[in-house]
Amino acid sequence: MNTQVQEALEQLKNTGVRITPQRHAILTFLLDSMTHPTADDIYRALAPQYPSMSVATIYNNLKMFVEAGLVRELTYGDNSSRFDADLSSHYHAICQKCGKIVDFNYPALYEVERAAAEQTGFAVSGHRMEIYGVCPTCAEKK
Repeated sequence: MNTQVQEALEQLKNTGVRITPQRHAILTFLLDSMTHPTADDIYRALAPQYPSMSVATIYNNLKMFVEAGLVRELTYGDNSSRFDADLSSHYHAICQKCGKIVDFNYPALYEVERAAAEQTGFAVSGHRMEIYGVCPTCAEKK
């Protein structure tokens, strides 16, 4: 089993959450996924193995993972939440045609937090930025 999954499961157990096979499967899918899936995406991927699991069950578990600090919920203009298990500081480039989200890092932007704290007196806890464009796959289809 992936050590990241094991650590996440231990963290949940320590907060008194019972680890069900469904929770284990959702968490494993998220930690293995680099696609920033929606609850529907996870449902479609896991439904063959867990036919009794509903989208609502997945969504409720995702919310619990967010509250436990294991996953980030990403909300963009399309009104569908996407979930990211990569908690490292990074940004997202989003394709305006297919909705694909790709992670990227640009450390120089963290200077923005320092400048904001300095100029406003705020205790800055983070920032978010998205870049919008067309991915290479969609650009080739033109």
